Amino acid sequence: MTELRVGLVIEDDHDIRELVRVVLSQAGFEVHMATSGAAGIRAARDLNPHVITLDLGLPDIDGFEVARQVRNFSDAYIVMLTAKADELDTLLGLESGADDYLTKPFRPRELRARVAAMMRRPRSRPATGYVASSSQRTFRHNGLVFSYATRTVSIDGQDVRLTPTEFDLLHCLLEAGRTVLSKADLVRRLRNEPYDVGTYTSDADERSVEVHIGNLRRKLGDDAQNPRWLQTVRGVGYRLAPAKT
Repeated sequence: MTELRVGLVIEDDHDIRELVRVVLSQAGFEVHMATSGAAGIRAARDLNPHVITLDLGLPDIDGFEVARQVRNFSDAYIVMLTAKADELDTLLGLESGADDYLTKPFRPRELRARVAAMMRRPRSRPATGYVASSSQRTFRHNGLVFSYATRTVSIDGQDVRLTPTEFDLLHCLLEAGRTVLSKADLVRRLRNEPYDVGTYTSDADERSVEVHIGNLRRKLGDDAQNPRWLQTVRGVGYRLAPAKT
């Protein structure tokens, strides 16, 4: 029996709320709606949704704070919807825990495609390198233990809480080992596409990856200048740092 997928729309604008409801309903979600930040947080806690669309400009609590609070208890994919095209708002949204964003007005097809890409995760390529157990997809590297089966990460025995996108980016880099992945490679991986398909990735998509990598480094306590896990290859992309002896 297929698990019922639940979507939550946190949006105060009636027309946009209805548009998103229709898009998610057509994609097979049971859709619930909230018109304020406080109501959205309560609904996220009660419903345990798979996907949340979140308006930035809510009447009581802004979307940044809603995302931060939801991230304290939920691993739902969060797509932030904003009327502002300012890059700073986008970066703040991703830093507060959103997985993706769309600027209003947006095309319904684009929202549906992004949600569909999220829901295709966490499917993955066969793992290569740095794998202790291919059946359970457990990676161990420099004190970090990553379990794909349980969606958990720990460092020196201490649990690290990551957003779904941060988790998936770390998985990509652990799989690739010392192979360098470009930002475009990582965008495609988050879409569940092969690295080398050559599909278009925008500057905004690649900038989002930069922000997610920065958030991931911060949560891991990694130093970009002397990395324990995530190494930047300037002008190319990212790879796993060497094993410490």
